Amino acid sequence: MLNPDETGGLGGAAKLGAAGEPGDGIDRPDEQAARQGRSRGARTPVVRVVAKLGRLALLLAAVAAGTFTLMVNSPVDPVSAYVGADVARLGPEQRELIAQRWGLDEPAPQRFLSWLGNLVRGDFGFSPTFNRPVLEVVGDRFTASLGLMALAWLLSGVLGFALGVLAGARRGKPTDRVITWWAYTLASAPVFWVGLLLLYVFAVSLNWAPVCCAVPIGVPAAEVTLLDRLGHLALPALTLSVVGVAPVVLHTRHAVVEALASDHVAFARAQGDRGIGLVVNRVLRNAAGPALLLQFGSLGELFGGSVLAEQVFSYPGLGAATTQAAMSQDVPLLLGIALFTAVLVFVGNTIGDRVHAAVDPRVALRAGER
Repeated sequence: MLNPDETGGLGGAAKLGAAGEPGDGIDRPDEQAARQGRSRGARTPVVRVVAKLGRLALLLAAVAAGTFTLMVNSPVDPVSAYVGADVARLGPEQRELIAQRWGLDEPAPQRFLSWLGNLVRGDFGFSPTFNRPVLEVVGDRFTASLGLMALAWLLSGVLGFALGVLAGARRGKPTDRVITWWAYTLASAPVFWVGLLLLYVFAVSLNWAPVCCAVPIGVPAAEVTLLDRLGHLALPALTLSVVGVAPVVLHTRHAVVEALASDHVAFARAQGDRGIGLVVNRVLRNAAGPALLLQFGSLGELFGGSVLAEQVFSYPGLGAATTQAAMSQDVPLLLGIALFTAVLVFVGNTIGDRVHAAVDPRVALRAGER
């Protein structure tokens, strides 16, 4: 009779399973995958960083070229936009001097290459609209918009995730139908229309909020309180969050429905899990990953919405500066804002990918396999 230990039978299998060492010189498939994953993991971070930086460089080049092309082909005359109401009294010699002052007399390719060369040296140019360096304008205006966009971003994320989980957990019920209908309605509503509606209801009719601006008109900056700033921030932030909540609701609801239909939730139900405990313990983590990814990836849409919201409420932020730059043909400022926005969106997407992988380890595993 053969000895099971000599033939790699039950004893050998038990030793192999306990020790995890191949007894016959052949690697098990899971060990090969783990070893390959570790070997790739040693190189992946460096390769990933280089690849991301390369994609960012290509993105910024495409954004700069596209923005410059659109601006130089705009029907707006930059000299007339710069002079303003006095353009009727502007003579040919004066027009030529202004064009030479801002380099508008040079061919478009040469202007772009000159701007690109200055950008490489860290010079983003000078804004004729604000008569200040581009970096100063972007920094000051972004500081003003930061509170608005951050508050709207947090409100849309928290409210959208909560409503999406509620709708998915109550799938097919009246609660789900009402939330879904509300989300689809908001998804098709223009930002400026929502802003005008909120402005009419809360500022004009009810007089609960100020009509415009970031601070009270006529009050010195030293006397403006935090409560005053929050009061002027409320309606613009509410406008952005109400419009931005719709995609978070719909994606979270879909993730919750998929999680509730999965095998591990069916197994949990067989063990007696029900109601809120089932959703909290088995569903929330699966639904949080897509919601966070979408939330961090929505920074571009948030900035686009802030452009319209700041116009409606006369809020002096980066969105309003973008509109002024486009209307006055301020090419250096608009290029600086476009590059800044592209970097902001790229960083947001990168953070969203990392957070999604941290919440759902399966995402990190699939990323490592690719």
